Amino acid sequence: MALSSRAAAFPHISLPSPRPRVSLRPPPPAPRSLRLDRVVADTTAELGLDGGGGGGLLAAAIEHLEREPAFAGEGEDAAAAASAQLAALSPRELQLVLVYFAQEGRDAYCALEVFDWLRRANRVDGETMELMAAIACGWIERLVGGGGDVADVAALLGEMDCVGLRPGFSLVEKAVALYWDRGDRGSAVDFVRDVLRRGGVGVGVGVGDGGEYGGASDGERGGPVGYLAWRMMMDGDYRDAVKLIIEFKESGLQPEVYSYLIGLTALVKEQKEFSKALRKLNSSVKEGSISKLDSETMHSIENYQSELLSDGVLLSKWAIEEGSSDVLGLVHERLLSLYTCAGCGLEAEHQLWEMKLLGREPDTQLYDVVLAICASQGEVAAVRRLLAGVESTSAGRRKKSLSWLLRGYVKGGFYLEASETLMKMLDMGLYPEYLDRAAVLTALRRNIQESGSLESYMKLCKRLSETDLIGPCVIYLYVRKFKLWMMHML
Repeated sequence: MALSSRAAAFPHISLPSPRPRVSLRPPPPAPRSLRLDRVVADTTAELGLDGGGGGGLLAAAIEHLEREPAFAGEGEDAAAAASAQLAALSPRELQLVLVYFAQEGRDAYCALEVFDWLRRANRVDGETMELMAAIACGWIERLVGGGGDVADVAALLGEMDCVGLRPGFSLVEKAVALYWDRGDRGSAVDFVRDVLRRGGVGVGVGVGDGGEYGGASDGERGGPVGYLAWRMMMDGDYRDAVKLIIEFKESGLQPEVYSYLIGLTALVKEQKEFSKALRKLNSSVKEGSISKLDSETMHSIENYQSELLSDGVLLSKWAIEEGSSDVLGLVHERLLSLYTCAGCGLEAEHQLWEMKLLGREPDTQLYDVVLAICASQGEVAAVRRLLAGVESTSAGRRKKSLSWLLRGYVKGGFYLEASETLMKMLDMGLYPEYLDRAAVLTALRRNIQESGSLESYMKLCKRLSETDLIGPCVIYLYVRKFKLWMMHML
């Protein structure tokens, strides 16, 4: 399809239509990292079009294209003549043609026509692609920097896509980055929405900023929604990134699959911040520096927590439905992190087994963390399942797992279970850390005051004394009825 026939599909684009001709003004600033700056200098003089005469085939081709646009003309003879002239030029001369028409006052639309011809003639090498990418970046920078309509930028990208411009990075992401870096976030969102409505422009072409965003596997590459959400996440706007993805999806647009993974990552980060804030809040309440939270505040906290988990389930559902089998492991991995940070033991355990079934063996410390959470919540069956393979591991591994289990019991207030776990470690020849032993003893002493039962405390003290982990100790008991103190040495 001729490029000129496509121009009508982009009526708002600032690139000129073949008749009448209008040039891009001012000239696009080319990125210094690309080679345009090495080619553009004194191009007119090199072409022999500055009044000095001469220029041979190159000058003749330029003059013909200026007089009669090669692929915009109505007659086939004119197009054939222009094609013949271009075919006679060397790769270097063809690059000069592109640069010439990309300059101020020239017919920028003709540069796209020439590149389209080069692609169809199979004459686009790596240098030419890099040069055209530099020219395209300059055009995008001019439109964005000049505050142009986002529809114009999207339409320009559509024209580039039509002529087969495939640089090693996404021009869509380039435009989003330009909007974002100049603080125009609203335009960045509107631009991505416009790109999605047009469909297919630059989606999945590549990634440009590395980091986690650049880690998608083939077939699940990043795109405009994922890149925009990633920029939001990098700025700490975790919740906004998630809302953006959900809004696009529910409004009938189609975000790329990888954007759901970005959203899940943002949810994990938001959950970490939320959990950290809750711990500080609860600590302040215990210290008495702030008053006890009222029922309305508690309800708001619970609602927010529920919303985070619901969004995680929603994003994972979309990712599994629309993604390949490679996505499943990544989804369960992020859900595991989300549930772990939220302290949801059974849900986190479920994700562990899902990952294991998919062949993505979770890190052993993840098992320990989930084990501690389940222990703190009194999930006996889950603890039993997670401990099933611990006894067959090394002594160091067993000690770590049982220490996490012990801490989980203490945190959840299950002091008798914590004491039993500690003695089980001693029976296995594993010596718990001092802080773990002290925590269990302190908890059991507190339990004596509440229940009046000495048995568990004395039993543990005796066992620790036998293994030389504590020195001789004296148990004091005051019988209030008889006003009698009783002493017993262990």
